[in-house]
Amino acid sequence: MQKFPPIYLLSLFCLLSSVLNADQISERFEKEVSETVALDYLLSIPDGYNATESGDWPLVIFLHGAGERGSDLSKVAVHGPPKLVAEGTEFPFILASPQCPENEWWTEQPVLRLIDHLEATYRIDSSRIYLTGLSMGGYGTWHFACEEPERFAAIAPVCGGGVPYKMRWIKSLPIWAFHGDEDSVVPLEESTRLIDALKRKGNEEVKLTIYPETGHDSWTPTYNNPELFSWMLSHQRKEASAN
Repeated sequence: MQKFPPIYLLSLFCLLSSVLNADQISERFEKEVSETVALDYLLSIPDGYNATESGDWPLVIFLHGAGERGSDLSKVAVHGPPKLVAEGTEFPFILASPQCPENEWWTEQPVLRLIDHLEATYRIDSSRIYLTGLSMGGYGTWHFACEEPERFAAIAPVCGGGVPYKMRWIKSLPIWAFHGDEDSVVPLEESTRLIDALKRKGNEEVKLTIYPETGHDSWTPTYNNPELFSWMLSHQRKEASAN
């Protein structure tokens, strides 16, 4: 192995030090970017909405699972609240159920901008906006709640998951999560670790319902339970109610 004289090594060290300590210029990149966003969705308006031109209504956003992605909106009504509406259930809130395009994920979709649109178009009580979803939509529910925690009065993720670190951003948000104990698609741990993180952060309005001997389909018993919707509507965003 070739050996270098000490003077050579000292010169090399000095050269490297001068490079590492070279002055750096502070720069800023800024560019205005405009884009068009779009989402197809099913919309259910309560019968009483058109009976009067006054009064604001609660809004529930439902995010479907991976199997309902695409461009056929009828697939969105296969599960969850839109299925119940199709079967004749009447809800005392506006229900919007967007469809995620094929091979994409909820985290890539303009769900929050859809809510902006609905608030600008319909008489919606901004202090009573709720978010729920199943499987991929459960992940989306956790995600968007962490993106804009001040937007929602309560969320109900079903067999979903997320990032435990982000739970610090929703440590005061009312949350009711649901999961089957034998789910082989989305393991129960995906929900329990988030609930545990929330409890460590002091969230006293979080709870998890675990269905025994239940696989991935924890959404059927969840959305067939009227108590879920009563629980949702019992919450109002505190900041908004104080104004």
